[in-house]
Amino acid sequence: MPQERVTKDQRRAAAQEAARIMREKQKRKDRRNRVFLIGGSTLAILVVFAIVAVVIINANRPAGPGPANMASDGIVLTGADNAVKAVETDAIKEGGTPTPTDTDALTAKLHIVTYIDYLCPFCNQFETTNADSIQQLVVSGIADLEVHPIAILDKSSLGSRYSSRAANAAACVANYDPDKYLDVNSAFFGAQPQEGTSGLTNQQLVDLVGSAGVDSDKVASCINDETFKGWVTAATTRALANPDLKNADGNFGTPTVLINGQRYEGSLTDASEFQAFVGSVFATVSTGDGSTPTPTPTPAG
Repeated sequence: MPQERVTKDQRRAAAQEAARIMREKQKRKDRRNRVFLIGGSTLAILVVFAIVAVVIINANRPAGPGPANMASDGIVLTGADNAVKAVETDAIKEGGTPTPTDTDALTAKLHIVTYIDYLCPFCNQFETTNADSIQQLVVSGIADLEVHPIAILDKSSLGSRYSSRAANAAACVANYDPDKYLDVNSAFFGAQPQEGTSGLTNQQLVDLVGSAGVDSDKVASCINDETFKGWVTAATTRALANPDLKNADGNFGTPTVLINGQRYEGSLTDASEFQAFVGSVFATVSTGDGSTPTPTPTPAG
């Protein structure tokens, strides 16, 4: 049987069919690519949403546990064996709230409470003027001191958040070496940077607490890692929102100084005026035998 000859029309038809098949294959490929592209874009969008979600979750996440020995958001220092000693307390739990200090459990007649920002020049004035006399009152057992480090002046340190970092450093000391807190407090004010500067670096803060007698790798790591960063923010927010801490104008500022709940409104640079206020509050405290002696320690210098 003779072979059929392929005509020109048949060859054209075969080429057209082959071209049609190739076009269909390309169309299917293009459709797959579009699916992959859409899928990839969708995946990218989902990744972005996931990142945003993580940021939002982290932003709303509880601040984390606070430092030990600051259950009230402040550290309480008392006199013991002619020295200053911290009252030990548990840390505020993650998502927890502070526990007000039970002053009835303390033996001193006066409970001095200060709210301070380590960048605040007015706090430095009060500290420089009255630190020695307050320490004498504490050591003698006449008063105890509750210090609340907060951060309201971060905007004044060229973006370095010095107030927050210094408050965190103070919290690290309270957590790991609380009996040295008052020495560190004095060192921070003694080396206070000016507002409008970047302040001290974390390493300089580590060196500063070291100069105050705190030689601890745990404290150094805590300062560098800003372990209590979240707590500083939360404690500051609580202080700002506390109506009992607002002045007559309805504002909160540092230093805020209270003795047995009474606000000190006098000069920050006149030691005798603060001492008179201490005496006036002390005079209202019954000693149990009907007498009302005045505190004997006077400002040093």
